[in-house]
Amino acid sequence: MKRPPCGRRLRKFLIARWFMNSYLGVTPNGSPAPACWLSSTKRRHVSGSAWPGATWAWPEGARRFIPQGCLRVRRRPRGRTLEAAMRRTTIFPSVCLLVPLLLFIPACAGTSVQPGQRGLWWHPFTEGLAKEPLKDGFFWRAPWNDVFIYEVRWQSFTENIDALTSDDLQVLIKAAIILRPIADEVYFLAQELGPDFYPRVVKPEFMAAVRSVVSGYAMVTVPERSTEIASKVQAVVVEKLKGRHLEIQSVALSDVDFPQVVLAAIEQKQAKEQQKEQKEFELIIAAKDAEIARTRAKGEGDSIRIRAEGEAEGLRIRS
Repeated sequence: MKRPPCGRRLRKFLIARWFMNSYLGVTPNGSPAPACWLSSTKRRHVSGSAWPGATWAWPEGARRFIPQGCLRVRRRPRGRTLEAAMRRTTIFPSVCLLVPLLLFIPACAGTSVQPGQRGLWWHPFTEGLAKEPLKDGFFWRAPWNDVFIYEVRWQSFTENIDALTSDDLQVLIKAAIILRPIADEVYFLAQELGPDFYPRVVKPEFMAAVRSVVSGYAMVTVPERSTEIASKVQAVVVEKLKGRHLEIQSVALSDVDFPQVVLAAIEQKQAKEQQKEQKEFELIIAAKDAEIARTRAKGEGDSIRIRAEGEAEGLRIRS
């Protein structure tokens, strides 16, 4: 085959070099290659010194200095280099993996115990529940371990309790109890009662104590003797919860409500008592009025008699 003149070959070589500097190249095995490397490779092909690492063949009928024979090319976006494109494709998956990791690590890396709380280590694969309580602070832990939190501050629980009085009348009592776990006995509390110690143990004993004490009082005396009733209820609850690792501070009866039927009967009774008192008052007033009238009449009679006696005595003297 007749070779083109040297000037023509040089012109085609320069055009090919300029063309490849404006494109990103892809080798036949799919690997990206920078434009400068592609140009130097093609230059070696054009100059007749084939690149030793190249294993592909030129297409049928293609000239050695024609660039499309050895490489596939694609347009390079303006303002972007191969390094920027590759950096973008590697940063995005890394960010997608890093964000869930950053959200997962704080949730499983540690536990905070606030003031007024106690914590217990839980190691499911080794020692189980630790006996030594944790005071306030931050504690690092493995994701499979845990820290159980217990409130050791005073806590108030209020219950609405229906109770029968000694005269078989029902009253609704609003009672409150203030208690807390003993800080040094949190481990035994967790073993015997658990974190829901109030609904499981304290509440039934508390309500039973209120009903038992109120049953010894008449309905009308419950409100005025509420302090005495509360003291007796506290004594009963303390005795029932002895050895339960809880400390009882006080019990209070904040409100006593009577049923509507009882309230209506009380109002009717009070109305009749008021009417009776009114009648008694009227009788007293009438008796007082009669006594006043008698006293007034007696005074008038005495006055007339004295006047008559005086006139008779005057006539006798004149005669």
